[in-house]
Amino acid sequence: MEKDDLKSLVTQIYENLLDTINNQTDPNKEQVVEYLREAVEVVSSLNDKQIDSIEHAKAAFNNAYKEIANKSISSYQHTNARFEQLTQMHEETLNDYSSEMINVPALTEKFNEIQLHMIDEVNKANDIISQLSSQVQTLERDSNIDSLAKVFNRRALSTYLSNICSRKGIPYKLHLIMIDIDDFKVINDTYGHVAGDKVLIFIANTLKKTLRDGDKIFRYGGDEFVLVLNRIDQVYCKKILDRLLELVSKNKLLYKGNSINVTISMGATVFVEEDSPDTLIARADKAVYLAKREGKNTIRTELENGD
Repeated sequence: MEKDDLKSLVTQIYENLLDTINNQTDPNKEQVVEYLREAVEVVSSLNDKQIDSIEHAKAAFNNAYKEIANKSISSYQHTNARFEQLTQMHEETLNDYSSEMINVPALTEKFNEIQLHMIDEVNKANDIISQLSSQVQTLERDSNIDSLAKVFNRRALSTYLSNICSRKGIPYKLHLIMIDIDDFKVINDTYGHVAGDKVLIFIANTLKKTLRDGDKIFRYGGDEFVLVLNRIDQVYCKKILDRLLELVSKNKLLYKGNSINVTISMGATVFVEEDSPDTLIARADKAVYLAKREGKNTIRTELENGD
């Protein structure tokens, strides 16, 4: 990364840290530490310019989702205040006409005026909600990060593999591993989708804690993850994957008093120069299928060219 990029990134972190402190009603040291910890995680992930440009990192610090949330809160507060004013107008109107003979046409006109104001405020609130929803959809579409698991998403994987497959003479081994959570549908059906989300987060966190900084973690979709491990031989790769199997299977997830036992099946393959993203994924997918067929909670390797 160039010096100017680093300076720009540090400036962005500093400015957003000040914003974070200013936006807190009662800021404390723990909030600052948590922000800096998140900053370290983002900066540590800047290992591949094809995936993490400096602008993407800065966008992560800007935290556009929080900005949208703040807009939503501000919009809600404004609409709520207007409804309080209109409610007060309603009460004042009733009080004005309680001590005299009711002028029905005048009272009707006043209530109609209040009703029009309320309809106008509701329409304004709906327009803002629509705009904010569109912004969220744009962020999710353009982001390289999976919003739930906080790892790279399928879009980032496609970019990364296309870049790898277009290069010639890579001077090191590159292993691609597909991970499938065993019986994930059963977990969802038994404990609910919130429990399923917690399982996905648990797997992602286990991967992040176990793998090296230079390794890549992607959420491929649903209950599947893809790992890209480089600069290691097949023996060491196998040791890492065995360690992952052990960590996942030995740690039981507690959810609403239930102990959920989670296991994973893994399919591994090695990049060769003739590979395309599709052939790499196909081989890993075939290996996962073999692991599932042979009893789950295991690893299988597919080195032949997959179609």
